[in-house]
Amino acid sequence: MPKMGTSEARGNFTELVNRAAYKGERTVIRRRGKGMAAIVPMEDFDLLEKVEDLIDRDLLKKARAEIRKKGTIPWEKVKADAAR
Repeated sequence: MPKMGTSEARGNFTELVNRAAYKGERTVIRRRGKGMAAIVPMEDFDLLEKVEDLIDRDLLKKARAEIRKKGTIPWEKVKADAAR
């Protein structure tokens, strides 16, 4: 996987996008040697979105189960606790 600094990536942006779109190449963009962002094919991005959605659904199921088990906290109590 190619890695390059932000200045170099700026100068090669169109090429990086084309390589991601047509060759499926991922490129890590670095600043001061640290990965800051990535240019990835849309297929990779779509897969990441699906994984995040699955995680969110799982967390929602767990939250609903906890509500059924423990109940909820009235808004007035939450507001009063926050005011302390």
